[in-house]
Amino acid sequence: MKMIHLTIDGCPVSAPEGTTILEAARQVHIKIPTLCYHEDQPAKANCRLCVVEINGNQQLQTACSTPIAEGMSVKTTSSRITRYRRDILELIFARHPHDCLSCQKSGRCELQDLAAQLGVQRHGNRYYYDVRKIPKDNSSPSISRDPTKCILCTRCIVACRDMQTCDCIAKETRGYNTNIVLPFGQKLVDTPCVNCGQCYQVCPTGAITIHDDSWKVYDAMDEGKTIVAQVAPSVRINLAECLGADPGTVSTGKIVTAMKRLGFHKVLDADFAADLTIMEEGTELLHRIRDGGVMPMITSCCPAWVKFCETYYPEQTDHLSTCKSPQQMFGPVIKTWCAEKMGLDPANICSVSIMPCTAKKFELAREEMNASGYRDVDVSITVQGLADMIRAAGIQFDDLEETPFDSPTGLGSGAGLIFGATGGVMEAALRTVYEVYTGETLPRLDFEEVRGMEGIKEATIDMKGTKIRVCIAHTLANARKVMEMVKAGTAPYDFIEIMACPGGCISGGGNAPRTWAKVQERAKAIYEEDRKLPIRKSHETPEIQQIYKEFLGEPCGEKAHELLHTHYCNRSDLVR
Repeated sequence: MKMIHLTIDGCPVSAPEGTTILEAARQVHIKIPTLCYHEDQPAKANCRLCVVEINGNQQLQTACSTPIAEGMSVKTTSSRITRYRRDILELIFARHPHDCLSCQKSGRCELQDLAAQLGVQRHGNRYYYDVRKIPKDNSSPSISRDPTKCILCTRCIVACRDMQTCDCIAKETRGYNTNIVLPFGQKLVDTPCVNCGQCYQVCPTGAITIHDDSWKVYDAMDEGKTIVAQVAPSVRINLAECLGADPGTVSTGKIVTAMKRLGFHKVLDADFAADLTIMEEGTELLHRIRDGGVMPMITSCCPAWVKFCETYYPEQTDHLSTCKSPQQMFGPVIKTWCAEKMGLDPANICSVSIMPCTAKKFELAREEMNASGYRDVDVSITVQGLADMIRAAGIQFDDLEETPFDSPTGLGSGAGLIFGATGGVMEAALRTVYEVYTGETLPRLDFEEVRGMEGIKEATIDMKGTKIRVCIAHTLANARKVMEMVKAGTAPYDFIEIMACPGGCISGGGNAPRTWAKVQERAKAIYEEDRKLPIRKSHETPEIQQIYKEFLGEPCGEKAHELLHTHYCNRSDLVR
């Protein structure tokens, strides 16, 4: 690879050909301010905040889109450049509400940070104050839009259009009157939005936020309800990061302690529900292979993916496993078997899920999710939402002691834990399916061939002469590629895992903002924790064996189908 030599603010820099000035500057720890730039997206050069001076030229150039050249001399700061950047921010604030103290993004807002960094006097703006008069849209169960806070960076458009291929949002008009809008003047709930929250993940301001449902939990506490929470596998990897720790920091026991201090009465490990999902999904796969069922079978753990399939490929929903997601399996189990074990009245239980996923807020409200005789899950709180609750309570998270998860579910298996990473559901299923099918112990537990961040992965697993062809896809753009093969009848697979978010649940919409570098650290932590756990196969978890013996009978049996399986609907009318 050809190396290019240049100087940035007098520092000599060598970087590969094709590197931008912005990327090269970061190599020598020079942070050029940006707003529209996101390291996982193509350069847009919309905001112009990253302008620099090149070779003394008076014409300023954007560092995010300008490639380096041999002998180039770059100046990233000067009185002229600083004035230019402040001017841009003043123009943005002339159209932006000044309600930072009450904004959900306050303290995590990139615009707010830059204003402080560059010394912009927000209330002494030289420009006419003219905020867009567009109403908020709170129609979605997951996502809120406040167009008045939009700075037209178009990050959300790229995420929705290119990565998720839902294309729910777009630019309207030009120049001063440009807005980011929904098609045909619709509300978000009436669009093909799948509630994945990836638009929120990349939004630098409070223009896109996630519904804060913590008040529902506090109201239930005030009403005297017993608050029983399930904590998703990837939360133990993501929560500490939301509270300022490095990506990949594990905080399992501290999460339980913090939640008990917040007033949660029972805190259960949703790894148990992931293990339960493997028992049902693995058995369903074996039944389809044996009985000539619809193949390939596709996982149904991800509610954003399920809604995507219902919306864009409704004629292919027979390929979906009938298994509910782990959240929705745990819901009825909490209000039946767990309630009996804990001596609780299910009518007085408020079932709360702590999830990395914003689509879980949509999923729990699905009409059919009441197998327990009650609403199976009452409230879903994101990882970022739980972090906000911890901050508001003044809990010093780093100083907390470790507390184990409550019974009767205890600590789940490593197989359940790796659900949080792309390929994790597949690997967990293979660990159980192999041993159930062959009756023999796996020669190795780690299925390295289904791991990694490649968008679409393929592998063939030999189960003592029976070949199982598998496929793993993450992001809905890759899901669409796989589904086009399924639709055409050319998908050469038996079992497919699809996750809507890049990297899987570890970069779900409800986590701390992601980059690919952070996602890889989170995935690394998940697999390290898996290796440490005493039980790494779902079918060997004592509590899983107990619930089938005492309550469910056999996997995919009558009771299991009643509580743990579901059906799908056609949502294609959302696509216009």
